[in-house]
Amino acid sequence: MSKYTNTELLQYSEEVLDALNSGKPVVALESTVIAHGLPYPENVATAMKIEQAVRNEGAVPATVGIENGKFVIGMTEQDIDRFASVKGIPKTTSRDIPVILARRGMGATTVASSIVAADQAGVAFFASAGIGGVHRGAQKSMDISADLIQFTRSKVAVVCAGAKSILDLGLTLEYLETQCVPLIAWQSDDFPAFYCESSGYRSPHRMDDALEVASAIEHHWRLGNNSAVLITAPIDKENAIDRDEVEEIIQAAARQAEREGIRGPGATPYLMRAVAQATQGRTVKANMSVLISNAAVGARLAVAHAEFLRSGG
Repeated sequence: MSKYTNTELLQYSEEVLDALNSGKPVVALESTVIAHGLPYPENVATAMKIEQAVRNEGAVPATVGIENGKFVIGMTEQDIDRFASVKGIPKTTSRDIPVILARRGMGATTVASSIVAADQAGVAFFASAGIGGVHRGAQKSMDISADLIQFTRSKVAVVCAGAKSILDLGLTLEYLETQCVPLIAWQSDDFPAFYCESSGYRSPHRMDDALEVASAIEHHWRLGNNSAVLITAPIDKENAIDRDEVEEIIQAAARQAEREGIRGPGATPYLMRAVAQATQGRTVKANMSVLISNAAVGARLAVAHAEFLRSGG
């Protein structure tokens, strides 16, 4: 009997199931970018570019969603088109999973819920753009992304471009350290900030060799840890946005949000829209760029990880 198979909670695509059962590298991808990102049909085109970036590096993409009471592990083109065109698909984070599953509706997965699904499905790698983190003013609001909590619970290697600039990146790094989440900067010295090359903070570890990253991931898990390893890769220079420019915009937008009483879940999209408007859409282009480049890095590292395991490393 195959180690990986469809179950009560998991529905694999044939391609992903074959890849897992034959030991091929697989990279999980979120579906929030499809259902809550660009307008249709640009969202479909972007999703296909992200998947193609994974394929170009020799891995199999597994875009994740929720439908009919199961996690979909590897969307077909028809699935992607449906998630891209159906209105009102709820953005589903970790806490929402049991409700969406019970109602047997559709759910677009975030970073947190995608790694829950990847861990359940036996997919070792997940790639995204920017993770959530500790929000500015969290000392009073206690606003901390579920992504950080889920990293302590899901055994997945997460490849991202750091955390969003609108967050308190210093406190985000402190939280990751406190929770013993290994943080590796891929071919860079700094912790990146989504569409900025650097957050201004140094990363605790830099690695330039994919097999060495694979070894670090396996050492973390062989020590008995059932938690994530976070690997950051900065945005390409040509698509990066100046950190000081973004910070000035965020400060002004945060003050306006405070005056308007915008807090909690509404704060992040408000600030992201403000930055997009002030940069005349350059952040939208940067977001798409980093989704594709991180998918490629995630695939490259997944291929190295598979090679590391085959060699008996």
